[in-house]
Amino acid sequence: MELRTFLDRQTLVNELAEHIAAALSASIAAHGRASLVVSGGSTPVPLFERLSNIELSWQKVVITLADERWVEPTSSDSNEALVRRHLLQNRAADAIFVGLKNAAATAEEGEAECEDRLNDIPQPFTVVILGMGNDGHTASLFPCAAQLAHATDMHCGKLCTAVRPQTAPHQRMSLTLPAILSAKEILLHITGADKKAVLEKALADGPSETMPIRFILRQQTVPMLVYWAE
Repeated sequence: MELRTFLDRQTLVNELAEHIAAALSASIAAHGRASLVVSGGSTPVPLFERLSNIELSWQKVVITLADERWVEPTSSDSNEALVRRHLLQNRAADAIFVGLKNAAATAEEGEAECEDRLNDIPQPFTVVILGMGNDGHTASLFPCAAQLAHATDMHCGKLCTAVRPQTAPHQRMSLTLPAILSAKEILLHITGADKKAVLEKALADGPSETMPIRFILRQQTVPMLVYWAE
């Protein structure tokens, strides 16, 4: 894990966007396609808007989500809605988007279709961009969720799993730990002193189950960069 710190958030966004674009371009040059996994929340919005304006063969890029709330894509709580509003615009409007939410009534009932969708995306994922909550969760791998053990089992044989967190609203669909660690590169994008403190706590001793971001920070398989600015 490498920590990259920046004096301000705009500089971070510019550097991170260029890094992601270079990785996607390299994959397109080598394989004719690329895949990008993104996360929701307010932190990545400036990054999405910057990325959307970068010149790239976006029609050869498939974008999906690290996790999704089981709400309609028109909902203000939907990560898909966020991505469509801020990333799938401008030049990036040509990208192919694969959402996680489907017509099933519950996330559990929607797992099989979601798995099929993810299996159609070019893998290994070129880049996975993660966020981190104040409780140390990432994607929808919550420490309070009964499904955490299954979702972080490297032998679970699944790309996604339904999650019902006890401390956050909505059922969720989340990439599993093996799906995340199938990426060529993982980027953790965080800002603010509070998230820096959470990161420092996560880097200290303690069970991974109490702060699931530790499963990502402690792995030795996939290159990982942490981008942080005050």
